Amino acid sequence: MKRLLYISTARSILKSTEFDDLLVKSRKANFAADITGLLVVGGRRFLQVLEGPDQNVTATYKRIAADPRHFALVKLHDREITRRAFASWAMGYEQGGVAADTATLEQQIAALVGPIADPTLRAYFTGFVETHLPA
Repeated sequence: MKRLLYISTARSILKSTEFDDLLVKSRKANFAADITGLLVVGGRRFLQVLEGPDQNVTATYKRIAADPRHFALVKLHDREITRRAFASWAMGYEQGGVAADTATLEQQIAALVGPIADPTLRAYFTGFVETHLPA
């Protein structure tokens, strides 16, 4: 099993309906491929972790890399794992700059990534949120 973390830039900000459609399709495909993970969006930047069987994660990343809606994909973390950090999520999702009334985005992300044992992976997500919060 492997975990792959990447960052990319959208060519344009997706409309809410486009993004909702993307999430539905991605979650369905991820479930079918036994892939779990988390996606955090800040403006045009995407930070996503994918976990699952090696071949499935590699194939999913290649499909994502070929998607013309974004560019500048950079792998930040690509490792073999023995245990998933996001085992119950076909794709967890948080949008930068949009927080629930009862919690700041930082608090939401801290709750999402708190259980992650890998401090490097946790730092990527918390750093991303800090960078992409509106001023």
